[in-house]
Amino acid sequence: MKVKFFNYIHVLQDSITSKLEAIDGKAKFHQDIWERPEGGGGRTRVIENGNVFEKGGVNISGVHGKLPESMQAYFGVKDADFFACGLSLVLHPKNPMVPTVHANWRYFEMYDKKGNIVDQWFGGGQDLTPNYLFDDDAKHFHSVCKTACDKHNPEFYPKYKARCDEYFFNSHRNEARGIGGLFFDYCKKSETMTMQKWYDFVTEVGDSFLEAYVPIVEKRKDLPYSKEQRNWQEIRRGRYVEFNLVHDKGTLFGLKTNGRIESILMSLPPHVQWVYDHKPEKGSDEERLLKVLQKPKEWV
Repeated sequence: MKVKFFNYIHVLQDSITSKLEAIDGKAKFHQDIWERPEGGGGRTRVIENGNVFEKGGVNISGVHGKLPESMQAYFGVKDADFFACGLSLVLHPKNPMVPTVHANWRYFEMYDKKGNIVDQWFGGGQDLTPNYLFDDDAKHFHSVCKTACDKHNPEFYPKYKARCDEYFFNSHRNEARGIGGLFFDYCKKSETMTMQKWYDFVTEVGDSFLEAYVPIVEKRKDLPYSKEQRNWQEIRRGRYVEFNLVHDKGTLFGLKTNGRIESILMSLPPHVQWVYDHKPEKGSDEERLLKVLQKPKEWV
């Protein structure tokens, strides 16, 4: 399973980066191949200063070795080895009307002293973070997510949509990071789901990403915007940074397993603002976004 999924994310990275380069029309992804001293490595691809994408990364990694003590305590195990692989992407568009997007699909195995698999699971999801809310975009993104889920289990979309709303929430701000999507974790073998079925589901979601995001980019990337709207985008990016550095489990896992710091922090935008006690004007588009972010909404 780990070989099959590792091969899958290599192909997915190629398809996503080639499509994004075609949309941008200017910038190309810079690639770094890196190795982790404790075992494994990855292929980082970053795009910067493009016509459409100000900064973005589409990274894959496969790391293995002894599970660090901090993570052993987290999982409640001793002297365990692990293998983890996944694809993680974040895209920060230049135009404030185009939403930021994040996605991640991953697989994890844990072994005993003899090398036998004692636990294994899939995780991942995809979510949208607009600066200006277009209801049609939110409905489209969630519709694609729901279609992918419904092919495998009609209960998946409402369950994983709710988990996304719960997870991507800046509790210290009492507001969601964005308008959600899907979030699933610890997807293990059960009476109804084999690991192959979980693989089929996760790859279905991964394959749906471009369909979910690209039409939104193409619809909004050439819209006009003002300096004030650009400022608002940078303020909202500040909230994005706060979530990634304060709450995100993936960031924490990367830092605690001696991951490559440049790859872990590629999700951070290049231009960002923290304005003291900033409040948008009453009745403005900016205020409307904040109201939506304070309470989860059903988009489909």
